[in-house]
Amino acid sequence: MRILALKTLKDFWDDYPDSTEALKAWYALAKKADWKSPAEVKETYGNASVLQEGRVVFNIAGNKYRLIVWINYPYRVMYVRFVGTHKQYDKINAQEI
Repeated sequence: MRILALKTLKDFWDDYPDSTEALKAWYALAKKADWKSPAEVKETYGNASVLQEGRVVFNIAGNKYRLIVWINYPYRVMYVRFVGTHKQYDKINAQEI
């Protein structure tokens, strides 16, 4: 998968250093993935929440943080839409961000 907005992840782990290793591990695995459907995402990340229209929420660092991506499955492109704490996540609409 091609992942756009790596800077968003880097900015977050600069602010929350305890997320660095978990986000880097997620990035490495997602970059190597070739997900063709939400079901394939769930095979890799069983605790991921698949939303409508290509959005997926990943639990990061033992569910301490949330990561929302939009996946364009036909083109194998993933766009980082949000990364934050649970408190920050509770203030957004995951389907619209």
